[in-house]
Amino acid sequence: MTIIASLLRSAELPDSPTARLDAELLLAAALGKPRSFLHTWPERIVSTEAAQAFAGFLERRRTGEPVAYILGQQGFWKLDLEVAPHTLIPRPETEMLVEAALELIPGFAAVRVLDLGTGSGAIALALANEKRNWTVTAVDRVPEAVELAERNRQRLHLDNARVLQSHWFEALAGERFDLILSNPPYIAASDPHLSQGDVRFEPSSALVSGADGLDDLRVIIAGALEHLEPGGWLMLEHGYDQGAAVRELLVQHGYQRVQTRRDLGEHERISFGCLPC
Repeated sequence: MTIIASLLRSAELPDSPTARLDAELLLAAALGKPRSFLHTWPERIVSTEAAQAFAGFLERRRTGEPVAYILGQQGFWKLDLEVAPHTLIPRPETEMLVEAALELIPGFAAVRVLDLGTGSGAIALALANEKRNWTVTAVDRVPEAVELAERNRQRLHLDNARVLQSHWFEALAGERFDLILSNPPYIAASDPHLSQGDVRFEPSSALVSGADGLDDLRVIIAGALEHLEPGGWLMLEHGYDQGAAVRELLVQHGYQRVQTRRDLGEHERISFGCLPC
């Protein structure tokens, strides 16, 4: 017989920077219990089936597979989202887009929002959940991502959101929005980090954007001009060293009130600007 505390002590994840957290999340999943259960009942006996499931999870994690893919879910903002290997794993820094959007457009006005490259639907669904009077459109060019985001939308009962298949603006002819957001690919093709850590398992099409990482950002900044209402905002996540380049692109295309916000690590992380009214 094995108890919870013993399994956690013996869990070995030498290459993970968050080994203890990973082990707790995986064991809780194997038990079908919340993580708090492990701390409340450390002496509980674990069934053979659960111990075997935990061992299998640990082995997958030792190969580098992200915990979110092993569990099939990831928390983002106030939501628990289904995730899968054909989409990026939603990350805490991307919540800055949600936070900034809610700050920039306060009050109860009806707002039309577009989330480009939605993946699991994280940004779009977080905003739709916060602002039920907003109309949120989420697009992605990958059919599997569209299906995943739609499953998340339906499970969360967010009738003020819709999910479409579109490569950036291609399926949105004639449509205009008050706010366009995106966490697009922004990593340079030669970046050595692509062969390290969790990103090895994530789709390269959602990470890599040309030689300097700015190809998709250029497309979005230029294309948004035809889809923003006067006074509408464009908000973009980008790499830690791309703030100046993104601000320059925004100014070159006529956006005003251009600014950048830093993440908790003091890296420039999101930039945004608005069209003239």
